[in-house]
Amino acid sequence: MPTAAVGLFEAKTRLSEFVARAEAGEEVIIMRHNKPVAKIVPLHAKADAPTQDVPPFIQRTFDMGEPLVDLTKANEFLGELDVQEFLKLDARLRAEWQQKNAGKQ
Repeated sequence: MPTAAVGLFEAKTRLSEFVARAEAGEEVIIMRHNKPVAKIVPLHAKADAPTQDVPPFIQRTFDMGEPLVDLTKANEFLGELDVQEFLKLDARLRAEWQQKNAGKQ
């Protein structure tokens, strides 16, 4: 699909022409001070797809705000552990948590 770029003044003076071009399937980008600011597209045009595939986890958590804790140090620590050490640490922490919370259930 061809794309034309025009200045704002030209778009104002030749709007009907650019609308006709959009109806024919062409996109027209409107520029202001050599920067794109708007686009005239056919009404049946599909929205632009994301340029890269984003994993579903990232999509679900993108707008969740600031993290409550800084995990930088934790990630550094976990990067230094081997798998067996991590599993032992996980089991110990899980047992401590269960023991601490046993009376609350």
